[in-house]
Parts: sequence; C-alpha cells; structure tokens
Amino acid sequence: MRFATRAIHIGQEADSATGATIVPIYQTSTYTQTDIGEHKGYEYSRTGNPTRAALEKCLASLEEGKFGLAFASGMAATSTVISLLNAGDHVIACNDLYGGTYRVFTKVFNRLGIAFDFVDAREIENIQAAIRPETRMVWLETPTNPLLRLSDIQAIAELSQQRGLKLVVDNTFMSPYFQQPLKLGADLVVHSTTKYIGGHSDVIGGAVMTNDPDLYAQLQFLQNSMGAVPGPMDCWLTLRGLKTLALRMQAHEKNALRIAAFLATHPKISQVYYPGLDSHPQYLLAKKQMSGFGGMISFEVTGGIEAGKTVARSTQIFSLAESLGGVESLIGHPATMTHAAIPAAQRQAVGLSDGLIRISVGIEDPEDLIEDLKQALERV
Repeated sequence: MRFATRAIHIGQEADSATGATIVPIYQTSTYTQTDIGEHKGYEYSRTGNPTRAALEKCLASLEEGKFGLAFASGMAATSTVISLLNAGDHVIACNDLYGGTYRVFTKVFNRLGIAFDFVDAREIENIQAAIRPETRMVWLETPTNPLLRLSDIQAIAELSQQRGLKLVVDNTFMSPYFQQPLKLGADLVVHSTTKYIGGHSDVIGGAVMTNDPDLYAQLQFLQNSMGAVPGPMDCWLTLRGLKTLALRMQAHEKNALRIAAFLATHPKISQVYYPGLDSHPQYLLAKKQMSGFGGMISFEVTGGIEAGKTVARSTQIFSLAESLGGVESLIGHPATMTHAAIPAAQRQAVGLSDGLIRISVGIEDPEDLIEDLKQALERV
C-alpha cells in the first residue's frame, strides 16, 4: 500500500460497532470494564483512547515505523524523548534548531542534570568530536529551523550505532511524505503534528515514531506517566489533516520552488535558503535523502533588520504569524519570534541574523504569493 493510500486508510477502518467510515471521536475519560481487571483494551484515556490509537497507527505507518505515540504538542513529544535520559547524561544537538527546543534543553533539562552541546551537524566530524563517555543521544533537525541546513542522516546513524548512541531526528519541516529518517537508520523520529501533518492551523499536537520495541515500551510508560497526551478531538482533527498530506505536500513544494526561484533573482534579496535550489550547498544531499524539498524558505533582505521587518509587516496574503505547515502562507521574523529564546550572540554565531525572514509557503495560487512578496519588497 502506497503513502497516499496509507494516509487515508491505515488505522482508520470502518467502525466495527456502527460501520462509520470515519474514525469516531471517542470523547470519554474512562471505560466500563466487564469485570475486575478485565476490559476491552481500554481503561482510562490518558493510557489509551481508540481515536488516539488510530492516529498513532497511521503515523507509524507513514514514517515506515512499527510504533507511534501521539502527544499534546511537539514540545511534549520532545520533552518525553529527553526524559528517556538520566541526570549526568549528555546530548549532542545541531546548533541551528527551533527556539523552543533550545529553550527546553537549556532551561529545563539542563537544570535537571542533562548536558547539551550544540554543534554544526552539517559536518559529521563535529558530532564525532563532541562525543563523551556520558553521551547518550544525538538530536538533529534536518533541514534545520530556520536556516534549512542538512545533516547526513545515514552517516550520522552509522556513527551513532557504532558509539552506542540513540539518534533522534525532528522531521517536522519535511513531513514523512518527503523524508523518512527511520529508513535511514534513525532510532526515533519526532514531529510537531501541529505543522504539516495536521496542516490546517487548527490543532496542536506532537508524535514520536520508532522501530525499536524497547524504546517504544519506555516511551509508552513515559507517555502514560507524564500524561502529555492529546485529547480525542485533537487526534481526530490530525487524522483528518493526514488524509490530504500527500496532496498538500506536493502543492507546498510546487509553490515553494517557484517562490524560491523568484527570490533568488530579486535585487533586494541577498541570500535565499532553500534546499530545492541547486545553489544550496547541500543540494545533492537533499536529493539523496529526501524525495522532495518541502515548503519552507528563509531569506535575507538587503538592508538588514529594518528592511526585513518592513517586508514581514507589509505582506497581505502571507500572515505575520508563528508556526508553519498550514495551507495558508505565513511569514515571520525568527530573531524576535520563533527563535527569540536563543541568546542573540548564539544566533549570530550560527548565522541566524537579525534580518532573516522565514516563510511557510501555503497552497494558494503561486502568482498571488509572488505578487504579494513583490509589493512587500517594493516598500524596502
């Protein structure tokens, strides 16, 4: 069964009780048991819910994984994965990553005794050099948020396996439609399902997928114990979004390719970051490990921070907003929005300038989007 078919059918069989074609919203906190200690597979909805189970099964299938777990947000998924570790453990993470991830690593888990080093993961030698005796995990975003830098998942997975480390890949930017890290050797894949998977900017969620039964058992214990689970309505909305994931990702990429090409030739743009441009320094790696290039673009406007802010404030179709991956186009200023939690000095050190603009290209008519960016750039 191919991707688009699985997105619509896996875990979503007709309801056995009524024949309902769409998975019902099991809006219940508890389940009546047939006898003491005997039930029909569910006892309490923090532990398990049929709507959530359908979502978890479908997500696992789309990531070519055996096991999936759904969470209340992407950050809940991230926090649960890091909770696999113990005080004294060490994590190597890419140095260009989502500000919320950096914040929870450095402000929460660091305080609990877990150490983090942030390295340029484009070069595997940087990861190798950062490994300590207490290192337990490597954390990647690829492409990164917001500079769209790539890491070689397969090569880093081989290194991690040799050194006894768990490799985690945040696959939010690509979605499982364009990239499947488990097939390349990753141990865990993390998503903010709020983004492309849900796809309609109407539900918050997260997910973790794996092929490792031991990791799954540990994460299932943490999911139940920590309780950061999505409600059935959130799961149902995410399932509804999944049904069109293949179509939407094709449209996002088609629009992004056109807009990236437009931006790359505009006289007021000094730099465009998009792995689908052959000018991207890791274009060949993108073609190797991804089946498409996605809908995220970042760019620098000539004139620095004020010029960039002028563009961000002047669009009419692109909404000035945080988040990404919805059907509508969004524009943001990472230094003051999504990545404000990262200290300015560190942002500058990794190349995230104060003038950087990030856009999430939606599925509107591409000519309208280009015209919107044109008129915004004319204000600079």
